Amino acid sequence: MNDASQDEGLDADSASRPATAVVVGGGLAGITAALALADAGVRVTLLEGRPRLGGLAFSFQRDALTVDNGQHVYLRCCTAYRWFLGRVDGADLAPLQARLDVPVLDAGAKPGRRLGRIGRTALPVPLHLARSLATYPHLSLAERAKVGRAALALKRLDLADPALDTQSFGGWLAAHGQSERAIEALWDLVGVATLNAVAGDASLGLAAMVFKTGLLSAPGAADIGWARVPLGELHDRLARKALDSAGVRTEVRTRVTSISRPGPIHQDGSISPHENGRWRVQVPGETLDADAVVLAVPQREAHDLLPEGALDAPERLLDIGTAPILNIHVVYDRKVLSRPFFAALGSPVQWVFDRTEASGLKEGQYLALSQSVAQDEIDEPVSALRERYLPELERLLPRARDAAVQDFFVTRERTATFAPAPGVGRLRPGARTEAPGLYLAGAWTATGWPATMESAVRSGVSAADAALDALGRPRDHLVELFEEAA
Repeated sequence: MNDASQDEGLDADSASRPATAVVVGGGLAGITAALALADAGVRVTLLEGRPRLGGLAFSFQRDALTVDNGQHVYLRCCTAYRWFLGRVDGADLAPLQARLDVPVLDAGAKPGRRLGRIGRTALPVPLHLARSLATYPHLSLAERAKVGRAALALKRLDLADPALDTQSFGGWLAAHGQSERAIEALWDLVGVATLNAVAGDASLGLAAMVFKTGLLSAPGAADIGWARVPLGELHDRLARKALDSAGVRTEVRTRVTSISRPGPIHQDGSISPHENGRWRVQVPGETLDADAVVLAVPQREAHDLLPEGALDAPERLLDIGTAPILNIHVVYDRKVLSRPFFAALGSPVQWVFDRTEASGLKEGQYLALSQSVAQDEIDEPVSALRERYLPELERLLPRARDAAVQDFFVTRERTATFAPAPGVGRLRPGARTEAPGLYLAGAWTATGWPATMESAVRSGVSAADAALDALGRPRDHLVELFEEAA
C-alpha cells in the first residue's frame, strides 16, 4: 500500500488540498460511508480486515456450491438498502415481491389447515391486512380480533417516546390481550426474524418501529425482497466495482491497530496548528493520515479502537449485548419445496428458503434454514442438529421423506446482531463522537432500526453526512436519501 501521507497537497493548507477520509470496516455500513464520501469528492481509503467485503452478509464456496453464510431479506420500506442496491447496480439481482405473501406451515395442524398465509391487498392501511388476518387459520376468531385491536394500539404509539425503549414487547402484547398462541403464530413469526429476539426479550421501541414501519405505514411497506444471486455478488464484487469507479482505494486483509490524533488536544477540542486537524490510522507497516475517520466495525472492536475522550461513556458499547443466528443448509437429490420460501409453526424450524439457483446447484434442491434466537443451539454439534432438523423438514415437506440428503452443514454467527433488549436504545451512540472528525457507523449505532442491512446502510449515510458537514463538502447527493434513511 502507498502511504496516504504521500497524497499530493498533504503539506499544503487544508483549504487547498483534497479532503481525505479513512473508513475502517468493509461491511455495508463502511461501504455506504465510503461511497457517500467519495461521491462528494472526498479522497477515501477503505480498510477491511477480512479477505472480502460485505461484513456478515457474505458468500463462500463449498465444493461446487456458492453458499451465503445466512439468509438475508429486506422490505420495500428499507429505502436505504434499496438505495445501496441501486448504487452498486444490483437492484435487478434482489427484486421485491409484487405483493407481500408469506406462506406459513403449521406442522401440528390438522390436514387441510396446515397452510396459512400472511399477505396484503392494495387497500389503504390498515385494511390492506384485513383479508389476510380474517382468513389466517393458525389463530382463532377471537385471537384474530384481538390482534387487530393490538395492531391499532401499536400504530398509535409514538416512536419518539424514550419510555418505549424501557418496556418489553412481550409485556405490552400481554397487556393488550395477546395469547401465547397469537404471539407465537404472528407477532414472533415476524419479530424473531427481524429483531433476533422473542417478544419477551425485545424492546417495545424497536418492535413498535418494525411493525409500524413494515406493516402499518403503507400497503406495500412489508413486501419482501431477497437476493437471487449469492450475497457476495452484491456486497463484495459489485460493491468493490462501485468503490473502484468512485475512486475509493480499497484494501482488504488490512487490520487497523490504532486510531489517534497527532499532537496534543486542547481543552476546546483543537489540536496543534501544524497538524491541520488530521487523524492518524495505523495498520501493519503503514500510517495513514486523514481529515476524517469513519469507524464502521462491531461495537466491541469500536470500543477497543476509540481514542480516549471520543465518547463520554465508551463502556456502554460493551453493554450492548449480542445475539446469535444459526443457519442450516440441506441439499436434497430432488425438489422437495415448490415455493421460494416459507415460515413454520409447531416446529423448531423457523424460515426455509430455496437457494438452489442462487448457489449454482444443477441437480436436486438446496434449502437454507434461518434460525434466529439460536442461543440454545449455536454450539451444538452438526450431528445433533442433523438428527433434529431432518425429521422436522420431513414433517413439513412430505416430499422430503423420499429424498436423499446429499449434503448437510451449518454456518454459525455467534454475534450476528446486537441484542434488542429493553434499554438498549440508551446504549447506542450516534454517528458523531466527542472527537471532531471521528464518526461511528454500524447497525448497532442509533439508527432507530434493529440490526438489519437497512440499519447498517442508514448508519453509513449518517456518518458520511456528519463528516461532509464538518468538512464543508457538498451533501446534495445525500439530501433525499438522508431525509428518508437517517
